[in-house]
Amino acid sequence: MVDRIAAGAPGDVPVIPDAPDARQWLREELAKAPYEAARPTWFDRASQGFLDWLNALTIGGDGGLQGWLPVVAIILVLAGLVTGWLLFGAPKLARRRRFTDGLFGTIDQRSSAAMRSAADAAANGGDWSLACQEIFRALARGLAERTVLSVTPGTTAHDFAARARLAFPSNGPALALAADIFDRVRYLEQDGTELEYRALATLEAEMRAAAPVALTPLAEAGRS
Repeated sequence: MVDRIAAGAPGDVPVIPDAPDARQWLREELAKAPYEAARPTWFDRASQGFLDWLNALTIGGDGGLQGWLPVVAIILVLAGLVTGWLLFGAPKLARRRRFTDGLFGTIDQRSSAAMRSAADAAANGGDWSLACQEIFRALARGLAERTVLSVTPGTTAHDFAARARLAFPSNGPALALAADIFDRVRYLEQDGTELEYRALATLEAEMRAAAPVALTPLAEAGRS
């Protein structure tokens, strides 16, 4: 704007703008690159707002805590978040990983209910081999969900049957037969039958409703 006032031939009277022209010249001047570069960005404004918030947390006076209160407040907030995750997040994650990582040689994160539905669908389609596999997996996943026993990635069908027999002794023979059927249709690629699937489905339903022997005394104490 100063340049415009001084502009003109030597000896000319400087131009004095009226109010509208002066505002227009000012806007044009401030739009130049040096002024735009000096204008605060959104990051500058956000940083300043955060610093102002920290300063608002400080206490007055010359006490020793002045200047440390924002740091202490942030540490307490972070400690609360970490503690909350350790108390509520980590145990849930551990419980999920206990039965969702591996199941008889495959990574499968479905629930037992989803596996039962898949078994029903395969049976309705006449794929008895797949139906037998799915219902056996549903049996194992159901016990893991109930925390009766866990199935690690290296657990075989017969290992599972032997461990499940300890909690359900009366189902021991049926569990051993179920493991035989699973291994035969899964690894030996032999065809499953409708009769075998019906037997496995019956076993899965019985064990889903039964209480393991370790829980029986507690159930009886609750009824007394």
